Amino acid sequence: MAKRAGAELFVSRLSNYITTQRLENLFAPFGVIQQARLVVDPRTKKPKGFGFVRFQSESDAQKAMKALDGRIVDGRLIFVEVAETTRPGEDQS
Repeated sequence: MAKRAGAELFVSRLSNYITTQRLENLFAPFGVIQQARLVVDPRTKKPKGFGFVRFQSESDAQKAMKALDGRIVDGRLIFVEVAETTRPGEDQS
């Protein structure tokens, strides 16, 4: 997977009890959010502890990453980094 600067962030080590709304509220002070989503376990429907936040602006995403990476949220130390993306036709192996 190619890592490139972008407006989508990968957020890990989130509480298993976090909601999409809480995730969005956490990142909202840094700019306009296009989408916030949590990855959930298909069987239990509970969050797996990581998710993605897509900002309208790459600079807003950078501000959020700098401010929130390594912060404690809901008793958990979270990590925020630029999401890895693949380009159409790129080998994913």
